[in-house]
Amino acid sequence: MADTINLADHALMAVSRPALHALRAALSRDIGPASASALQEAGYAGGGAVFEAFCAWLHERGDAAPEELDFDAFQRLAAEYFRVAGWGTLEIGSLRDAVAVVDSDDWGEADPSQGLDQPGCHFTTGLLADFFGRLSDVPLAVLEVECRSAGAERCRFLLGNGDVMRFLYDEMENGESYADIVERVE
Repeated sequence: MADTINLADHALMAVSRPALHALRAALSRDIGPASASALQEAGYAGGGAVFEAFCAWLHERGDAAPEELDFDAFQRLAAEYFRVAGWGTLEIGSLRDAVAVVDSDDWGEADPSQGLDQPGCHFTTGLLADFFGRLSDVPLAVLEVECRSAGAERCRFLLGNGDVMRFLYDEMENGESYADIVERVE
């Protein structure tokens, strides 16, 4: 079973966590809030290569293609893949079957020493939108609602269709917690 990923064979390359943290800090310093969109766009652009590498990794291990896996197998294998790829550990679940949830208490993009005012794993939100969107019937949007870079114990990403995620974002801007908002999603 493949417990490593040949980066060069899959259009991937290793970038250190400190380099990604420094990139985020420099973009934030130099272009301000627009840095979030730039990082999301870059993450989204790279999502296809990461997904293709996941598919190849599954094949090398003798596992089924992602679309053929049941939820439990997909969750377990995706978590293992992201860990082996160096991103960190993750758990995939859902809240009220309204939005998918990806949680990690050691996500690679997060840097607890940064003390951000808001979640900051912008590259990841783009990456996850593309990666998981490839298995969805509709395009996905991703919103990070908890972040270790902002003092939370974990990074938590919510995934859902654009309308649901816009509703969540707008209501959170009004000061309501995401957990309370999700309770109202039908």
